[in-house]
Amino acid sequence: MSDCIFCKIINREIPSKPVYENDRVYAFHDINPEAPVHVLIVPKEHIASHNELTVENVGIMKDIHLAANEIAKQLGVAETGYRLINNCGTHAGQTVFHLHYHLVGGKPMGSKIL
Repeated sequence: MSDCIFCKIINREIPSKPVYENDRVYAFHDINPEAPVHVLIVPKEHIASHNELTVENVGIMKDIHLAANEIAKQLGVAETGYRLINNCGTHAGQTVFHLHYHLVGGKPMGSKIL
C-alpha cells in the first residue's frame, strides 16, 4: 500500500535500523523503544492486521516466529526472556495497520501484561 509507513520502510523509502531480513520478513529497531531491546517484525506482504490472516497467507506467521527466535538470539535476550506482542485493532493499541510484532526485552518486565 502506497500510504503505509511499514511498506515504505520495507521498500527503503523511509530509513530504518535493520536487525533481520529474509525474502518474507523485515525487522528493525523501534524508533521509540519501550525496553532496551525493542524490534518490530513485519511481513513484507501488506496484511493490515491479525484479523486479515487467511488460509492463503497464514504461513507468514511461521516466518515471523522463526525470525523472532533468530532476533532474540542475535540481540542476547533469548536466554533471559522477551515478549512477542501483537496489537490487533484500535482498542488493542494498533496504530499502524500493517501486521507487525513487537519483540521487547533486555530488562525484567514482571508478570503483568499492562
